[in-house]
Amino acid sequence: MQSINKIKLTKRAVEAATAHSTKRLFVWDTEITGFNLRIYPTGRKTYFFQYRNEFHKTHKIKIGVHGNITAEEAREKAKHLSLKISLGEDPATNIKEKKIAFTVTDLTKEYLELHAKVNKRTKSVSDDIHMISSIILPKFGKQGIKSITSYELQKLHRDLKNKPYLANRVRSLLSKMFSLAKEWGWREDNPAQDIEKYQEEKRDRWLNDTELQRLWSILNKYNHHLTTYVFKFLLLTGARKGEVLQATWDQFDLEKGIWTKPSHITKQKKKEYLPLSEKTIDVLHDIKKFKKENSPYLFPSKIEGQPLQEIKTFWKKVIKEAEFENVRIHDLRHTHASHLVSSGLSLHIVGKLLGHTQASTTQRYAHLADESLRQATEFFGGKIKKLTSNQDNL
Repeated sequence: MQSINKIKLTKRAVEAATAHSTKRLFVWDTEITGFNLRIYPTGRKTYFFQYRNEFHKTHKIKIGVHGNITAEEAREKAKHLSLKISLGEDPATNIKEKKIAFTVTDLTKEYLELHAKVNKRTKSVSDDIHMISSIILPKFGKQGIKSITSYELQKLHRDLKNKPYLANRVRSLLSKMFSLAKEWGWREDNPAQDIEKYQEEKRDRWLNDTELQRLWSILNKYNHHLTTYVFKFLLLTGARKGEVLQATWDQFDLEKGIWTKPSHITKQKKKEYLPLSEKTIDVLHDIKKFKKENSPYLFPSKIEGQPLQEIKTFWKKVIKEAEFENVRIHDLRHTHASHLVSSGLSLHIVGKLLGHTQASTTQRYAHLADESLRQATEFFGGKIKKLTSNQDNL
């Protein structure tokens, strides 16, 4: 049973109040409605403020423990809370909101679970996790989401200016996370959306005819090595590395010469159909000698049920022997596309083969189409020259 008394809660009154041996005692202030002191059997004395909100729900707000806070300070806080209530505020709700304020760490976790892992490819999720753990969390992890400013994000963007590609990826990641935070009601704006991206220089490295011959010759030296065929297949199809490593035998119709890429392995999350050349089909028949009964993958790993994953070490060996500089695995895709365009195929056709959904993506190869255009103009120019040669000599 709790005992209730009413007095003005001054320093003298509070210090004079004694505890009951078994009961908690409530002492209410006679001047400030809701202001009270709770006295425990242990002797501890704690100030509270109690009120009913507009929905007639009772709330108790702890002001502080006597000794840590004086009676005068407790009275001032109680007056302040009483004023807020008279103005229509609900201080207990505000305090609760502060206690459950989400941090950037919370945001990254929810972003990965609710968005990235649901909508993005495994490689993209891995890239996000790396940027989050190495850049975003060390900088902002403990901060509340609402406290992050555009100024802070702009400074981070500036600090990464020497790595413009990475800076832009981090900026895009932050913008998406804060866009979701806004959507979820965690904050009212997106502090990253107005940060301008750095100019990125697209890589134009692709292998010419001589380099292709040298590469293929070196790959043939390692035909006993499964990874050799990964590079041959990448070059012949122009496919992305992730698509090739995740490819399974049931996706291929060798009689019709078609690779049906399921949506879960393509960048655009759409099913794609890729016609295969005779040379590509020959390579597929060569790959069959590495086929494992318990694995559906074209390129099975030594780990049961897993596809091949680590191919960079072998690639470094190959390009070292070929004496290539600054050639990435992804440049095999660029090489495939570049040779098609420079041979006279339209950007539209090449874009379809590469799985591009936007013409602007294939446009990076537009300058290579100049050669076929030049040949066409030279053809007609040469014809006119031949037809009019006698006239020009008159």
